[in-house]
Amino acid sequence: MDKLIFTAVSGASRNLSRQQIHANNLANVNTAGFRRDLETANSQLLTGAGYASRQLVNTAASSVEMAPGALRETGRELDIAIKGEGLIALAAGDREIYTRNGQITLGPEGDLSINGYPVIGDNGPIILPPFSALHISDDGVISLVAEDGNMATPLDVDRIKLVSVPGAALSKNDAGFLVTAARENPRDEDIVIASRHLESANVSVMDEMLSSIALNRQFEAQIKMMKAAEELANAGNRLLRGA
Repeated sequence: MDKLIFTAVSGASRNLSRQQIHANNLANVNTAGFRRDLETANSQLLTGAGYASRQLVNTAASSVEMAPGALRETGRELDIAIKGEGLIALAAGDREIYTRNGQITLGPEGDLSINGYPVIGDNGPIILPPFSALHISDDGVISLVAEDGNMATPLDVDRIKLVSVPGAALSKNDAGFLVTAARENPRDEDIVIASRHLESANVSVMDEMLSSIALNRQFEAQIKMMKAAEELANAGNRLLRGA
């Protein structure tokens, strides 16, 4: 009976972890640039005498689905969306973190940030001088018309750092940003962005809901297996006492 219990308990525990991932995906369905989390696991062989045939499910770090989401026009000059593959580089201490959320905020000192993290340019975090008009081109170059009005021609002042990293090399940190093993990655000159647009999360509400329903049913079946294992164990004990 212990094999049955191991199977049921391990499966139920795994399903709870999977439910948390699907719930997080659903919670971020309206978060710009959110990348869907994928559950991953492997089997773990138990060690010790008498446990050679027992295995548990070992939850591995969740991977990230990098398929692009739909682009929606916002009309806001500081909103950008990446077309196809690519990531926006942000500064977090002594390393870079990455996002597909292009909702850039302009600070009081001209600093550009996303969710509080500075946007990286050619020479570190981007800080803009006072301006009356701004435009971000499809290669990430930021052009400004000076606020003093002496020149009406836009001037290129900096360029947003865009990088390309394989999905297998990416993971999420505690804040939900994408990171790699390297502290920084080189700029990719071929990445194209759409200004005045934001990218939607690549989460399908229908798929996540169907997966959650299937997991609920699996969990119920595993609880029934635990009860069946308990009943079998009790029946065996009664037989032994009767003998």
